This record gives sequence, structure tokens and C-alpha cells, in this order.
Amino acid sequence: MRSFYYALLLLTGVFISSISQVMLKKAALKNYDNPIKEYLNPLVIFAYVLFVGTTFLSVFAYKGIPLSMGPVLEATSYIYVTFWGVRIFGEKINKKKILAITLILLGIIIYSFM
Repeated sequence: MRSFYYALLLLTGVFISSISQVMLKKAALKNYDNPIKEYLNPLVIFAYVLFVGTTFLSVFAYKGIPLSMGPVLEATSYIYVTFWGVRIFGEKINKKKILAITLILLGIIIYSFM
């Protein structure tokens, strides 16, 4: 049961990391009059602060889950990023993306039963 909480912690970090990716993409879509403003604006700085925080969450989570489980749980980021892409950026989902997400989910389920 203890490893469940660590796995949940890692999944939370992966979810927060996906939010950071969306923030960086939103910042990248803006036009800046100065290259320094492109990297030193509140949205980008906060996104990188979140990335650093999720790194610490991952390190802490690996104290309670097997090393082999980490990449499987981190694969959920593809699902989150696809969801955000559709909801926030209006990206279209095609058959390849559906197949890829299905394979990711199947891989996670299969690994869970091993």
C-alpha cells in the first residue's frame, strides 16, 4: 500500500509537468520584441519552477516504487499532453494518436498485472 502513495506522487508530478509544458507552449506562441523577454517572463519562469518541483517529486517517489515502474507511470504524460493539446490549443486527434494512447494505456495495464 505504501508504494501506491509513492506511485500517486509520481503521477502527480507527471501531471504537473504536463501543465508546465502547456505553459511553455503558450509562451512560445506569443511574439516578443526582445529575445530576453522570451525567456524571462513570468509564465516561462513559473513553468521552469514547476519542472524543478516535479523533479524533486520524482526523486522522492522513487524512494518507494521500483525503478522499473517509473517510466511506465511517466508514460502517462503523453495522455495528459494530448488532452491539453485538444482542450487548450484546439489540436485535432487522429487515428494515430488514438492508437498511440491506446497502446500506452494497454502497456500500463499489462505492467500493472505483472
